[in-house]
Parts: sequence; structure tokens; C-alpha cells
Amino acid sequence: MKIFTLAATAALLATPALAADAVVYNDPAPAVADTFSWTGGYIGVNAGYAGGKFKTDMYGDFDESLSLRSNSSGFIGGVQAGYNWQFGQTVVGIETDIQGSGVKSDFTVGSMGSEVNLGTKVSWFGTTRARLGYTPVDRFMVYATGGVAYGKVKTYVNAPFDEGSSSLSDTRVGYTVGAGAEYALTNNVTLKTEYLYTDLGKLKFNVSDDFDNVVHGAAKSQFHTVRVGLNYKF
Repeated sequence: MKIFTLAATAALLATPALAADAVVYNDPAPAVADTFSWTGGYIGVNAGYAGGKFKTDMYGDFDESLSLRSNSSGFIGGVQAGYNWQFGQTVVGIETDIQGSGVKSDFTVGSMGSEVNLGTKVSWFGTTRARLGYTPVDRFMVYATGGVAYGKVKTYVNAPFDEGSSSLSDTRVGYTVGAGAEYALTNNVTLKTEYLYTDLGKLKFNVSDDFDNVVHGAAKSQFHTVRVGLNYKF
């Protein structure tokens, strides 16, 4: 009986100690911040709309000279690739793109007692630009951009003369400037909107009438582009 009483007392005394050992407190794991870095390369696609006023100057072996502005517009679409470096909230990058273009102007004017049809078309164009961005939050960036532009420009003149039709196409080089905003949908996919002003310079042409009067002309290609793009970041 004494042995049983001692064993029961020892068991009761041991129970709180065992219970105390069973309670274990662990500090919560520190929260991991969802940070995003813009550093890295990317490729993507884009589409949009472009337009402006193409200017055509004409002069020649007659008293009359013309300086005309015509509306131009058309859809554009293409691909881009680039690389960014992020320093704090500042992002510095370089981007190049190539665009298929439907931007075109076409109009008819009276000249030398006849109607003359003129037109200018940008078949394709591309840009290589620097980008300077700022990130107010990790996944959102606003940026300014600018650089060189190049593209295939075609101009044509159709006049009711035996030799009154002429067309010329050439690759022109100019410049482009603009701004945009980009948002990271995931760690690898970003969505951007962008505006660019592009000047591809002027394309010169000549056309003669039935009396061997030569008309000299120069078509200037300047237009605005608004587009959206989707990038995949490596």
C-alpha cells in the first residue's frame, strides 16, 4: 500500500513538468516582401495607330509653287526587344523595335490647269531608343524615351501628262521621342502603353509635264504613334 501511494504521488508531481515541456513557442517567420526588379532583358509584341500631317513641297519651271499638308493615318504593329538596369527607383534601358505600317496620305490638287494626285506611304519603320524610367512602386514604371528612327518611305505623283507619273521609295533616317508607362502583371510579363513622335525626314522626287517642265518635290514624313505592348521578361 505504501509503495502504491508513493508511486501515485510521484506520477502527480511529474505531470505538470511533462505538461510544461509539451508547450513550445516559436517566433513567427519574418514576412518576405514581394519585391520586383526591372533589371533584365525582354522581348515582346505591340500594336497601335499612327497619324499626322505629311507635308509636300513642289516647285519647278513655272511660276506656281505649292506647299501642301495632308492627313495621314494607319494601323501599325510589330515586335520589340530591350534590356533594363534598375538603380533604386531609377530604371535605365535600351530598346529597339520594328513595325509594319499602314500609315499613308493621299490627296488630289489642281496644278498647271490639271488635277495631280499625290501620296506618301510609310511601309515600315523602326526605332532604337534609350529609356529613362522612375518606379513610384515596385511594379509600375513611367519613362521618357528617345533615339534614332528609320523606315521605308514611298511617295508618288500621278498627273495627266505623258510623263506625269512618278514614284520613288527609299529608306530614310530620322529621330523619335516619346513617353510611356509599364506595369508588371507577373514577375515575367509586363504590359505597356507608349506614345512616340517620329520624323523620318523628307523624300525628294521629280516629275515632268508634256512640255518638259520639271516639277521638283519633297515629301516630309512626320507622325504620332500610340501603341500598347506586351513584354516577356527573362
